[in-house]
Formats: sequence, C-alpha cells, structure tokens
Amino acid sequence: MVNSPTQNESSTTLRDFKSTNILLDDRYTAKVSDFGTSRLIPRDRCQLTTLVQGTLGYLDPEYFQTSQLTEKSDVYSFGVVLAELLTGRRALSFDMPEEERNLALYFLSAMKNDCLFQVVEDSVSEGNIEQVKEVANIAQWCLRLRSEERPTMKEVAMELESLRMMATTSAWINARSSSTEYVVGERSGLSETDYANCNYTFNNACTGPEDDTICNGVMSPLWDGR
Repeated sequence: MVNSPTQNESSTTLRDFKSTNILLDDRYTAKVSDFGTSRLIPRDRCQLTTLVQGTLGYLDPEYFQTSQLTEKSDVYSFGVVLAELLTGRRALSFDMPEEERNLALYFLSAMKNDCLFQVVEDSVSEGNIEQVKEVANIAQWCLRLRSEERPTMKEVAMELESLRMMATTSAWINARSSSTEYVVGERSGLSETDYANCNYTFNNACTGPEDDTICNGVMSPLWDGR
C-alpha cells in the first residue's frame, strides 16, 4: 500500500499488480513499480466503482464482474504471484491444455484435490515441504473469489514474515546442533556412531532430578573451555 498526502483519508490500490511490476535491487529487496493505473480509495468507503483495468490472469474476478474496486483486489493479484513462484508457470498460458491455461484456477483445483506437489516446480518441492504447504495455503487464501474472505495485505505480510522467521530459527538450530555434535564427538575421541550410542545411553541414564549431580559431573569435562 502506498501512502498518499492524505494518508488518514485514503489508501491506494494498484489495479495492475503482477510479477513483471515487481523489481529487485542488488540486495533482492522487492520494489513495486508502475502506478499508472492506481487509484485512491477514501477511508470512509470500502470500494470504488471504476472502469475495469488490469492484466488478465491477475485481475480480481469480483472486480472484473462488478467494476467494484477494493483493497482486496490487489490481494487476489498477489495470490497469483505466489502461485507463479510456487509453480514456475505464467498467470496465463494459452499453449497449455484448457484446464491449465488460467494459473489461479489450475492452482486452486490442485489444492482442492490435494495435488499441490504435482504442480509445484521441482526446485521448490526440494525445499522444506511444510513451508511450501504454508505458502500455498496463503496463496489459496488470497485467491478466494469473495473479497471479504481474503486476508488483508497486512495479514499476508505477517504470515510470510512468521514463516521466514521460523525458517531462520530452524536453520540456526540445525547448524548449532551439528556444531555441538561435532565438538562433543571430537573432544571425547568418539566416532559419530559411538557418540550417538553414548548420547542415547546418557539420555536414558539421566531420567530424574536425583541424577542431576551425576549428569553434570559427566558433562562438565566435555564443555570445558567453551
């Protein structure tokens, strides 16, 4: 959303939000371009009647049918962009079979039939499966036909940021865990297999508060100097 001089009185909807209007700088920070068709919607109104403009494939079906422009129109378009990122397909592909030409409809059909990973691009499906599913759920949420059932862009941003933070935390924990296992195994003179067996025995030996002194006595030499 773009702030206008009358920020408290109006908001901006782009009407032509699509992947080719999203630019990346040298730090891969996204910049939205092309505001030639954007319109201001007064804060005291939830929609604006206007001549339908936009790009087929990204165009909010509700806006296309009623000419009623809302902030949720851009949300639908963003859902199409997410579907493009997940599938590696274009919003409209007239060289594809009829049921696959409109990406939004094809993507929603795959989600409904639990066939997400049949349409997700191979390089994407090789990543964290749960994260891919969550992003797909957000895209599906954005692509709902009724605008009132779609999230706001603020909600979308919060969901995506939450996923990003979870991915960062998970990567840090995995790296930390690998580093810890390597250091402990190296200092104790154990092979990876011996360390795993030792770790299993140790965890099963320290089962209650009464074992705390023993456990600490065993572990302390391993952590000296860290």
